Amino acid sequence: MKRRLYISMLLAVCNFYIANAQLDSIQKLDEIVLSDAKLKRFASGFKITTITDSVIQKSSWSLTDLLRFQSNIYFKENGYGMVSSPSFRGTNASQTAVVWNGININSQLNGQLDFNTINSYNYDSVEIRSGGGSVQYGSGAIGGSVHLSNDLRFEKHADHRLQLAYGSFDSKNLTYGVSAGNARWSVDVGGSYIESENDYKFLGTDKINENGQFENLSFNLNGGFIISDNNVLKLYHQSFSGDRNFSGTLLAPSKSGYEDRTHRSMLEWNYFHDNITSKFKLVHLFEEFKYFENKQLDDFTFGRVNSFIGNYNLNIKLTEATELRGIVEASIFKGDGDSFGMPSREALSATILWRHQVTDKWIYGFNLRTDYTSDFESPVVFSADTKYQLTDWYSITLNGSRNFRVPTFNDLYWNPGGNLELQPERSYQVDLGQQFTYKFFDLKINGYYIDTEDMIQWLPNATGVFSPLNVDAVKSFGGEFELLAKQTFGEHQVNLNAMYSYTISENKATEEQLIYVPFHKANFNVSYAFKKFEGFYQHSYYGEVSIIGGDLEGYTVGNLGVAYKYRLSPKLDSKLQFTINNIYNNAYQNVAFRPMPNRNFLTQLTLKF
Repeated sequence: MKRRLYISMLLAVCNFYIANAQLDSIQKLDEIVLSDAKLKRFASGFKITTITDSVIQKSSWSLTDLLRFQSNIYFKENGYGMVSSPSFRGTNASQTAVVWNGININSQLNGQLDFNTINSYNYDSVEIRSGGGSVQYGSGAIGGSVHLSNDLRFEKHADHRLQLAYGSFDSKNLTYGVSAGNARWSVDVGGSYIESENDYKFLGTDKINENGQFENLSFNLNGGFIISDNNVLKLYHQSFSGDRNFSGTLLAPSKSGYEDRTHRSMLEWNYFHDNITSKFKLVHLFEEFKYFENKQLDDFTFGRVNSFIGNYNLNIKLTEATELRGIVEASIFKGDGDSFGMPSREALSATILWRHQVTDKWIYGFNLRTDYTSDFESPVVFSADTKYQLTDWYSITLNGSRNFRVPTFNDLYWNPGGNLELQPERSYQVDLGQQFTYKFFDLKINGYYIDTEDMIQWLPNATGVFSPLNVDAVKSFGGEFELLAKQTFGEHQVNLNAMYSYTISENKATEEQLIYVPFHKANFNVSYAFKKFEGFYQHSYYGEVSIIGGDLEGYTVGNLGVAYKYRLSPKLDSKLQFTINNIYNNAYQNVAFRPMPNRNFLTQLTLKF
């Protein structure tokens, strides 16, 4: 049955190949520059929030710090700089997909991505896509997805950026990047080194954050070459090497250490001809960790996975109003580790994306995906979305989808406890949105419902060994509010970004809220700029969350920053920024018994030449 479905989908793409419409010039430019053009082009009915480079540079280096104030995602962090995992619309960390230039990079070991291993300075933009996205991005895209994008500029330029930072707890950051190119080629190279003693006080106690030191090194190389009017070759590569100790808690010290390495490489060939856009990607992903129970000893446990991915993408513009895109992806995953042996997995997927601009006011899309995986049955998933522009300032969006998450290597093969009988998690979701756009502001209001079955949970078996089971059925629903406003008065500029989310995520059997899911979360960001000066304030509120055996009280965190820009010479611009984090010196925890930093300071100097 699945083979017939593959063949039918591929034949449909081939039959439409003979269409004679012309490719829109804007779409062609988007395809050259962006590696994940389908993010917005085939998602008209989804809410997408974009964080630009200028906002990224105001934050600290980690993706956790950036999204903590710029999104509705809730983060659990085992102490500052330690393992960080998201909760998106009440889902768990493995149900949020992280997409790097169009490729899902969630770990094959635990299905998650540690957001403190992602250096946000390495990206030109970060986008948050709310709602199910398994059709386009595969396993894990249930609550939503976070997209990390690198842009390529095919114009004459040679730009350098050097950033130096020093802050509390002996924290240091050195980042350098160069971007150069012309009308035929483009290259972007950069690196960043971060280290910190991370020995902040535990407010209200006589303790400090012991064994919390960390350092990491990241490197990125992105390039493109326009071979001809019809062919473009692109290369993306990023490496991360981290070495950190694991902080203790209020109740117990720690001597453990953790090293992790990731390498991501992608070669991409784009072909354009009239109404056809063809894209072929070859991808290698490598992840490895070493865990030291006692960092002073040489004994450690390890795990690693090599992922090899081939992705072919064919886009056909049938008419000025309709587009069809077919995607075939083949993957091989090979693991090696002390606790799960040497597992391997082969996967094949076929996807059809349909987009139709019915009128100037109405657009809709329908998507379908089927997967074959070597070690279990994968469900067929689908999505549909639409957007209707009722007036110049008011529009309605609607999307619905079926999504999934496959069991990971840890779930299946962990020794002891792995369960080879696991089934993929299945989820249905619907999202209704309203958008008001008028002059200087943009307001989005969304309501959603997510129904998840066969959620995988690790529980003790009869012998006391923890083992994963398909046990939970969970429903998540709530509302989100997002306001963006920008106004200029002469040389004065004011920017406002406000977000609020109300989330109910409960086990159907017990009707209790899941642990570490706050009912309320709110962010407020405002900035003011006048000539060479800029000031900004960031504020987050988190309601209380349930934990095992009780509740963890809510908290607020505020950051205040000022910056001064100065042109040192005609070819050298500088920006000096000073930030006070946790300005109110509030004691707070987002994981029980793991306090976060007290009031602290960060000074940053950025040079552009």
